Amino acid sequence: MPAGHPFRFGLKFSQQVHPIDVHTDVWRIGDEAGFDHIWPFDHLIALGPDPAAPIFDGWTALGAMAALTKRARMGLNVTGNLYRHPGLLAKIAVTVDHLSKGRLEFGIGTGWNEPEFTQFGLPFPNAGDRVGMLDESLKAMKLLWKEPRANLKGRFYQLNEAIAEPKPVQRPHPPIWIGSKGARMLRLTARHANVWHSNAQTFDEAVALNKNLDAECLERGRDPASIRRSISMRLTTAEETLEKAQDALAAGFTELLVMIAGRWQGASGKDPRKHAEDAAALLPRLRALG
Repeated sequence: MPAGHPFRFGLKFSQQVHPIDVHTDVWRIGDEAGFDHIWPFDHLIALGPDPAAPIFDGWTALGAMAALTKRARMGLNVTGNLYRHPGLLAKIAVTVDHLSKGRLEFGIGTGWNEPEFTQFGLPFPNAGDRVGMLDESLKAMKLLWKEPRANLKGRFYQLNEAIAEPKPVQRPHPPIWIGSKGARMLRLTARHANVWHSNAQTFDEAVALNKNLDAECLERGRDPASIRRSISMRLTTAEETLEKAQDALAAGFTELLVMIAGRWQGASGKDPRKHAEDAAALLPRLRALG
């Protein structure tokens, strides 16, 4: 498992259900509290019991966050690869990296919520093709971020002397976070990721996948410690949250994303800004665990 990486703590608040001023207030609270990173998500329709609930675009939210915050890094946990062509996504990411003065963390996954694709008439390939598309998309974006002219002849994406200027502030590119859990996705993570974010359903599954990722890295001659490990944990009581964090840190996770406002963004009836203040108050105790 990774060694030598500092523990970092993020605040995750998905941009659905609540009015936009609630979200901007939460971002300010998280930034002023000293969270290392802040995370909206990337979906076309709201998750949860009411898919007709309001939801705002994730990448547009990151552009706003870049102007509203001063120190926190930012990313989507995680971008759905299928929503955008990699040429467009590379350009959007570079724009946010410049707006934030190099604070972007580039989170990405295959995309999974089939109803979004059905409703909007978008193709939803099988799982194997979605993994292949993500692999090619990452290859394409890395080329666009690094090369004066990018060329790629893939099964799903092609680049022909493609120009992508300017390049990212962060060189060679912003840190790549890949959300994954399946065997093929772990192999892809070992090839491309700077950070692995666990998509496991349980903590025990996440611990097992963490070890599997170590093995995938070693098989490819990559030092497992070169990939930081990330996991989300829901904010509950202070003591329970601290216990979950301690277990995650002990298991080798170095990036902990504190999820606020209940399972479906407000299910508890509590103002998310108060949730953010509770998380901010707990942050010094979380840092003391390390």
